[in-house]
Amino acid sequence: MKRLLIAISLFSTLAGGVACSGVSGADEIKTYTNPVIDRDAPDPTVIRGKDGAFYAYATWRDRNVPVYKSTDMINWEYVGGAFEKGQVPMYVKGGAIWAPDINYIEGKYVLYFSMSTWGGEWEACIGRAVSDSPTGPFRNDKMLIRSREIGVQNSIDPVVFQEDGRKFLAWGSFSGIYLTELTEDGLDIIDKRDIMRIAGSAYEGTYIHKHKGYYYLFASVGSCCAGEKSTYQTVVSRSKSLYGPYVDKQGRKMLDNHHEVLLSGNDKVKGPGHDSQIITDDKGQDWMYYHGYDMSSIKAGRKMFLEQVRWVDGWPVLGEDGHPSVTAPAPYVK
Repeated sequence: MKRLLIAISLFSTLAGGVACSGVSGADEIKTYTNPVIDRDAPDPTVIRGKDGAFYAYATWRDRNVPVYKSTDMINWEYVGGAFEKGQVPMYVKGGAIWAPDINYIEGKYVLYFSMSTWGGEWEACIGRAVSDSPTGPFRNDKMLIRSREIGVQNSIDPVVFQEDGRKFLAWGSFSGIYLTELTEDGLDIIDKRDIMRIAGSAYEGTYIHKHKGYYYLFASVGSCCAGEKSTYQTVVSRSKSLYGPYVDKQGRKMLDNHHEVLLSGNDKVKGPGHDSQIITDDKGQDWMYYHGYDMSSIKAGRKMFLEQVRWVDGWPVLGEDGHPSVTAPAPYVK
């Protein structure tokens, strides 16, 4: 009987999704297999809605921002586009929406996003739109930043950090990472002249997370989108202040492009990076989503993966020896 249960568990794991170990009762351990979205879903951002479900968004496809829903953080269902037909923002001629960032602010879901074209780094924009529901439709969009107007090249990859009622916008891609403060409702920038550079030119796809008195600036380095040649890595530095300086374990500054490497590619997954915000499950465990190329189906694009964030001596640890997990214990969701 024990052999049969183990065989069933192995079959379920290989089939993808959630599987259970050959242990019954309170000792049962659920596992999951990466990737958790088995199709192109780059630059993921994830939030737990007020309904208890989880919602993921990614760089656009079919000229809209895709929205996925999950009840267990593992199995995801595509539920549609974030914008209504004919209502997708267009600030840049021929542009696309990249790297959205979802937040819940003042009773509303606010979706921040980049709009740009390859090579159009001085026309790149950051905008936002608002909805009462995590599935949208997101409306009342507004452009917050255009690169040439604020003098910051390649103003993409916006993320919002909230603390004590204040909201801050961080952004940037290989031309420095910058920080500024938003209005209380998160819908506007207080002063576009009041911006501060907090990291060097090696980074994009950032997120800020506070843990036990430290601010952690997660970022990606390397090439994101070159298939099997992608060199993307997930990295981190930390600071006692939101405004920095962010430093690595040796005290070297992220402004000088120093960091700790958290996740690198291997022969199974290339280019793991552009992580989401950290999501905490119902046991208090932290989790992070990111994209990567699954080498078993590289033409499918950058799929969405999941890793538990473990904290060791004040620093985050990801994956299996710093590489994407294949099968691992699943998040706990009531």
